[in-house]
Amino acid sequence: MPGRVEYEPASVKDLLAEMKDTAELLIDLSYSAVLHGSPAIAEEVLELEERMDVLQLRARMSLLLAARNPEDAEALAPVLGIIGAAEKVSDASGDIAKVVLEEVGLPDAIRDALPEAVERLVRAELAASSAYAGRTLADVNLETETGVRVIAVRRGGDWNPNPGPTTTLEAGDVLLLRGPEESIGDVYERATGTTYDPPEPADPDIADLERAVDSLVLMKNMSELAVDLAYGSVLFDSDDIAEEVVELEAEVDALEARFEAWTLRAAADVADPVSLRGLVQIANATEVISDAALEISEGVLRGLDTHVVVQEAVEESDEVIVRVAVAPDSDLDGTTLGDAAVKTATGMRVIAVRRPEADADAASGLRADTEDAWVIQPGPDTALRAGDVLLAKGTRAGAERLRALAGAED
Repeated sequence: MPGRVEYEPASVKDLLAEMKDTAELLIDLSYSAVLHGSPAIAEEVLELEERMDVLQLRARMSLLLAARNPEDAEALAPVLGIIGAAEKVSDASGDIAKVVLEEVGLPDAIRDALPEAVERLVRAELAASSAYAGRTLADVNLETETGVRVIAVRRGGDWNPNPGPTTTLEAGDVLLLRGPEESIGDVYERATGTTYDPPEPADPDIADLERAVDSLVLMKNMSELAVDLAYGSVLFDSDDIAEEVVELEAEVDALEARFEAWTLRAAADVADPVSLRGLVQIANATEVISDAALEISEGVLRGLDTHVVVQEAVEESDEVIVRVAVAPDSDLDGTTLGDAAVKTATGMRVIAVRRPEADADAASGLRADTEDAWVIQPGPDTALRAGDVLLAKGTRAGAERLRALAGAED
């Protein structure tokens, strides 16, 4: 049974920020549990889902205390909607994880059809004898030396969904590690003191399984991005970012519909169609997540004023999330993110690029292939051209430098 949740003083902004990080981690872990066929990761999703439940209750308590009159209640109503949408994201992520835990029906060969670019994710409990125990992530220097990142740490019932250089690792911590196949095993063994046993490869029993796996990876990335942008639109009161959530929600719906169609076609060619039932459950959960992202942005899209408890926190923060269009003949037109040294020159991290084809197809009543319309998690080799829309995170000063590089109008 869940324990009693008591009120603890906390700012709504801090709670929303933690809910945002938790929601993104839930989506990441739930899809990764499916893609890697990992019951251990799926169990962590359910643990994290309980953490989200506590955050939701605390946020509701804080909102009730903040509402002192009808005007406050009206202004806080959209924030209450955000909390409800976060619950939908949490529940949908749990449904995806249960596909693994409850053996709803899933092709065994999914993990073996993963693109080589997809990194492995493992759960490791830190042993007292590990060389990592009692040291900070900066001291361990894990990512630089091995390419493996600690994406989250669970210490008992407490989660750190954004561990940083000053995070200290302690014996008994549950580490969620992501990295390349060639080094993840060594890091796991150094952390746990036990042998890393990768799952045995399975013979593919479905034709064209790679296409389904590519769709799953893309749905995961786009769902994470939609939730990230949705919270960003609220926390920074950005109409531009909220409009991008609308675009993403439509793209995810289109991708989910194509995935469902593939599943139905595949069912005709397998001996046991029930074995694909889990894919249908994943598709349904994906739609719930994208719809919830849109709900989070709803207050901004409707032009409702942000309550002072959020406004003040945003004004104190130097971080922003912005949408910037690349102008013709600008410094970014015809180059790549790496060649233009965007991160170094501006301090801004580009989290997605939307191509102009997306706007053209939307105007004609069509939808472009999602892979052509969006570049999720762009890298140094990502080409830029006039009309591209960059979605980026960083400081307010960095945002101005990015606008200057892109030749964007004020």
